Amino acid sequence: MRRWIAPIAFGVGSLFVWWIVAFTGMVGAWALPNPIEVARRLVAGFAAGIYLPMSLHTVSEAIFGSLIAAGVGIPIGFAIANWKIVSEIFEPYLAASQAIPAVAVAPILVTWVGYGTVSIVTLVVVMVIFPIIVSTAVGARRVDPEIMGAARVDGAGSLKLWWHIQLPLASPGILAGVRTGSTLSMTGAVVGEMVIGGGTGLGINLVSAQNLGDVPGMFALITILAVIAIAIYLVVRGVERNLARVLFGE
Repeated sequence: MRRWIAPIAFGVGSLFVWWIVAFTGMVGAWALPNPIEVARRLVAGFAAGIYLPMSLHTVSEAIFGSLIAAGVGIPIGFAIANWKIVSEIFEPYLAASQAIPAVAVAPILVTWVGYGTVSIVTLVVVMVIFPIIVSTAVGARRVDPEIMGAARVDGAGSLKLWWHIQLPLASPGILAGVRTGSTLSMTGAVVGEMVIGGGTGLGINLVSAQNLGDVPGMFALITILAVIAIAIYLVVRGVERNLARVLFGE
């Protein structure tokens, strides 16, 4: 209960401060709408069947990109941890890739792949894969070498050593990277939709609301994005805690 009370209390307090600022007119409605108006817009949008399809569209792009990033990034992370030559080849380029903003990558993806979902998912993969690779490599390197050596003495081959020893012991670090990357996936999906164009997703509708000067609509869409990102984070965090309890009794 203590784990939930603090963030809920902070959220309720923030909403109250927001309402006071909007109600007293300290900030004009053109910049900060009343939270009650935003809530009405959310209720009306979901009741009319507008917000749910666009939310599912963006979430599907984010999840699909995260799965691809995990499927590619985890093996690369283990390779970096276990083979020095792979580490020396990949690590400088991984670091350099993080200096390139996603907005700059999106037009290049349009040129290579074209407009639409494929480009957006590719952008999500680009944004998510780095924390997964780094966390996997760090988690694999932190496995006790004595445990690895004892397993080799007992006759464990490379595949069994990786599957039964290194992967389970490195799983907390791997899931930490997946948790961070999954939260970033929503950013990648929305940026992709805003720059590349995403049909009925939240990002393209956020741009439309901005062009129309619909501030309550913009806040409603941002609220949906925040709730989805929190939900993804909590789901992955829950999986991480349950796995740690199973493996280590924590």
